[in-house]
Amino acid sequence: MTGPVAVKILIAGGFGVGKTTMVGTVSEVTPLRTEEYLTEASVGVDDTGGLASKATTTVALDFGRITINPELVVYLFGTPGQERFWFMWNDLVNGALGAVVLVDTRRLEVSFASIDFFESRGIPFVVGVNCFHGRCERTAEEVREALDLDPDVPLLMGDVRRQEVGRDLLLALIDLLMSRTAPVGASSA
Repeated sequence: MTGPVAVKILIAGGFGVGKTTMVGTVSEVTPLRTEEYLTEASVGVDDTGGLASKATTTVALDFGRITINPELVVYLFGTPGQERFWFMWNDLVNGALGAVVLVDTRRLEVSFASIDFFESRGIPFVVGVNCFHGRCERTAEEVREALDLDPDVPLLMGDVRRQEVGRDLLLALIDLLMSRTAPVGASSA
C-alpha cells in the first residue's frame, strides 16, 4: 500500500505581509510556527516601517497541511520574510509546484524580491493582495502595474485571515498549474 501523493506549495512574500496568518488560516492541523519576538538586536536590520504593532517574526518557516482526499495531501511552507533569512528560500523551493506571493498595498516595495525570486526560477505563482482589516490602499490594476506582473499571473484581493480568501488563492494557483500542463494524450507536433 502506498501513501498519498504529497504536493508542496510555498506561501511567500515580504516581511509582515501575512504569510504566517494564511498558513494558520487554511491548515487543517495546528501549524508549525517558528516565530520569535522582535528584539533590540533586529533594530536597523529588519524594516518594521508601517508595522508598528508587529511583535514577532518567522525565523525559519511555517508549515501546514491540507488533506484534499486520501490520495492527495498539500503541504504549505511559509517562507521567512526578512532579507537576512532569504538564504532559506533556496532550500524551501526544492520540490515546490508553485507559490502564493502575498503583498501589502501599504508596502509594495517589500514584494519585489519575492516576485523576482519565482520569476527568475520559472516557478508558477499567484499574487494575493492582503487587504488588512478589509482595506486595500490600491486597486488590483494599480497593484498589477506597480509590481509589473505578467498578464497571465493571477491576482486576487482579500483579507487572508478569512479562510475562503486563502482557499481561493490556493485554487487560483492550482488552476494556473493545471493550465500549464498539457492534457493527457496531447501531442506536441
